[in-house]
Amino acid sequence: MDEEAGTLPDIAPRTGGSATPGGRGRPDATAPERARAAVALAALTAEITACRACPRLVAWREAAAVNPPARFRGERYWARPVPGWGDAAARIVLVGLAPAAHGGNRTGRVFTGDRSGDFLFAALHRAGLASQPTSIRPGDGLELRGAYVTAAVRCAPPANAPTPEERDRCAPFLHRELALLVDARVIVALGAFGWVAALRAVEATSGRLARPLPHFGHAAEAAAGPFTLLGTFHPSQQNTFTGRLTVEMLDAVLQRARELAASRGSVE
Repeated sequence: MDEEAGTLPDIAPRTGGSATPGGRGRPDATAPERARAAVALAALTAEITACRACPRLVAWREAAAVNPPARFRGERYWARPVPGWGDAAARIVLVGLAPAAHGGNRTGRVFTGDRSGDFLFAALHRAGLASQPTSIRPGDGLELRGAYVTAAVRCAPPANAPTPEERDRCAPFLHRELALLVDARVIVALGAFGWVAALRAVEATSGRLARPLPHFGHAAEAAAGPFTLLGTFHPSQQNTFTGRLTVEMLDAVLQRARELAASRGSVE
């Protein structure tokens, strides 16, 4: 998921190749455009957190809050949809799957409060994209610099797997987020689910991509409309504990993201 690995076979890419190159790419946003987008992004965040469109996910996220594991007993859970967050002027957007029941669903911040988040934010800090290596809860002092972290699905799903209907119902949130991140140039997909969600978001905001669509893989790189799409294995415990994803592997992907973002504008 966002913090826990999971994919749905019916949305995995079935064909190889590359998307059409991005041509001129996105034009640089003006200051008034950035200001309007930031206001709209804040409004979208409020809309996301109020969503109750998927009864199964509402029930699951709220049940997790009522029956937490012993280590979180007594904590107040967010138990609502989890919005994306970060630098509104980000050139790099990271897309995961969905919040974990006792991670983002507990803290209210994507990739926050579990070991997957620990792995990811330590890497973002090493890459100069986060002010500190830990992400504990909102208000902990963490700031993202040139990066924005979000997910394809906003509620923690049972068995780490949203249904196709839940996935599709939630998709417009990511589509609108990507459109409002007017400085974004690079998308980093955290896992295969995030890769496909990112491709769909690009098509929703920038037009249909040429077929065949690119395969997901660790360190995969493809042009996708005005963006460059990079893939990495998800920083789930099943990947990081087994060595399928190492510190060095994730660092290399984030360094590449910085290089690409800098070649199309600076990442401070």
